[in-house]
Amino acid sequence: MGHVRQVLVVEQDASAAAAMVGDLRRQGFTARSVATGEQALRVHGEADLVLFSLELPDIDGLELCRSLRNGGDTALIAVTDADSELERVLVLHAGADDCVVKSWGMREVSARIEAVLRRVHPRQALPAAISLRHLHIDPHLREVRLHNRLVGVTSKEFELLYTLAATPDTVVTRKELMARVWGSDWGHTSRTIDTHVSSLRAKLGASGWIITVRGVGYRMGYAWRMPETSAG
Repeated sequence: MGHVRQVLVVEQDASAAAAMVGDLRRQGFTARSVATGEQALRVHGEADLVLFSLELPDIDGLELCRSLRNGGDTALIAVTDADSELERVLVLHAGADDCVVKSWGMREVSARIEAVLRRVHPRQALPAAISLRHLHIDPHLREVRLHNRLVGVTSKEFELLYTLAATPDTVVTRKELMARVWGSDWGHTSRTIDTHVSSLRAKLGASGWIITVRGVGYRMGYAWRMPETSAG
């Protein structure tokens, strides 16, 4: 099922926090808790999902939600005391992906977490580091190394290279690349792909890394199969 998902619980009541962390671990997640919004803002970057109480000692729950949403694309689920429609609406407007009620059973909360993670991180099930001879692509560090030297790539260049390298013997169509990397299938942006491929070729410094298959798309070239002497 891919890597274990990390959940950060933000709850001021120590016993409630401990119970939630225990339940999440039993459901197969990695979980830890913090007691304040300020701590959550410091460490949320390490989590796949933040499960936060709306009642916090230092920051209003909705305010925390807005700050977390502005700070990145971590999945956010608010925990509320009562099942109030108004509160749910406010939370969703503040940027949360879902809202659960404290009294709900852990099975339902866990199912909601899974659903949100599938929606927010649809590609997170596949990350595994890829090595094609001297080219090493690490999706956790989001690093590309060639002959052990770091290659500085943008986030879209990384996604593009990772998508091609995941199936190095297969041609990936332009439409599929648009959908996987840019989350869309607008035909008129195919120039975007060409620009990113040109930039990647320049950075990898060898024309043999990415091959254009005319009228179809791209695939990894044979640079990764060359004998040592001609790999340059």
